[in-house]
Amino acid sequence: MSTSGNWRGLEHEILTMIKASTRPVAVAFLDAEPAGVKKYEGRQPSGCSFWRLAAEGRTFYTIPENHFNCAVGAYTHNIALSPEREKDTEQTLKMLFDLGYVKPEEIPQIPRLLKAPKAIVYSPLANAPVDPDVVLFRLRPAAAMLLEEAAGRAGLGTGTPALGRPTCMALPASLQYGAIASLGCIGNRIYTGLDEDEMYVVLRGKDLASVAEALHVVSGANEALRDYARGRREQLSSE
Repeated sequence: MSTSGNWRGLEHEILTMIKASTRPVAVAFLDAEPAGVKKYEGRQPSGCSFWRLAAEGRTFYTIPENHFNCAVGAYTHNIALSPEREKDTEQTLKMLFDLGYVKPEEIPQIPRLLKAPKAIVYSPLANAPVDPDVVLFRLRPAAAMLLEEAAGRAGLGTGTPALGRPTCMALPASLQYGAIASLGCIGNRIYTGLDEDEMYVVLRGKDLASVAEALHVVSGANEALRDYARGRREQLSSE
């Protein structure tokens, strides 16, 4: 069970400072199915679809078979597909190559989990039943900027360029590098309902408390700099 974080307090604290309303999603990669957590029953077209369910307030865990409909997500999560589903991967990759959406040589460069999880827990951050490995924030750019600046002040790696497709690679990338900004690929936007003016910031769960602490300084500094810049614009601008 969750032991090391005041996840409910951190969710409220961070969302208040960055003025965001969408609940952050906690994701934990486990070596065994967790006790006391509801197992997901049903199907979804993509791994990132589970993000949407968790942001809506649901807490559950998936097993590898729940991810077989998403060849790309299975790859980034190091989930081996069943033999009959391997053809789906081949067909999906062929379509992506034929469209010019991705080049074959790019595939090995896509971040992925180091080992396959036996179960993946999804929940709103405040309701995390186990300590999350990563936390997904769905934000508008101004809020994403604050969170990225706070991550930098907290000493996390933020030098990685904002990621594009596939969006799900942001999770293993965050585990490797620290704070990750993701612009959201077209598939993710359809499956999760991500708006055109929204993006993601992904943080490691273990770093969340230090980012929240840094965010107090960063948000206050931004308020002061906003007033300063407005004054300079009024004073120094001319027609």
